[in-house]
Amino acid sequence: MIDIELLRDKGILILTPREPLEKSDFLRIASAVDPFIAENGILTGVMIYVKNFPEWKNFAALVEHLRFVWDHQRKVERVAAVSDSGFLKIVPKIMEHFAHPEVKHFDFAEKARALTWLETGT
Repeated sequence: MIDIELLRDKGILILTPREPLEKSDFLRIASAVDPFIAENGILTGVMIYVKNFPEWKNFAALVEHLRFVWDHQRKVERVAAVSDSGFLKIVPKIMEHFAHPEVKHFDFAEKARALTWLETGT
């Protein structure tokens, strides 16, 4: 299960995973953001807000996650990984090699700072 909050006025999507990620989570995210992207062309930012990364429930969930990233990466300007998870701390370094959006890590307590960066890029 993942909580999805779309700040329409800012063009920012906040994702808060609550338990291991499932294939259906990524289908729900797509159905929430695809109409916004169709109307506006792009998301200003995506925030992944989770203390510790909950991993994937199964291989199908991982594949759907990768598919979602591939299909949406050119439609997002910035991604903030707001977490104390060791895995999410290294994501920016990995993604800079193959994904379009700028990705930056913030400690879990820095949600407000991450939101400002998503909005302004500074």
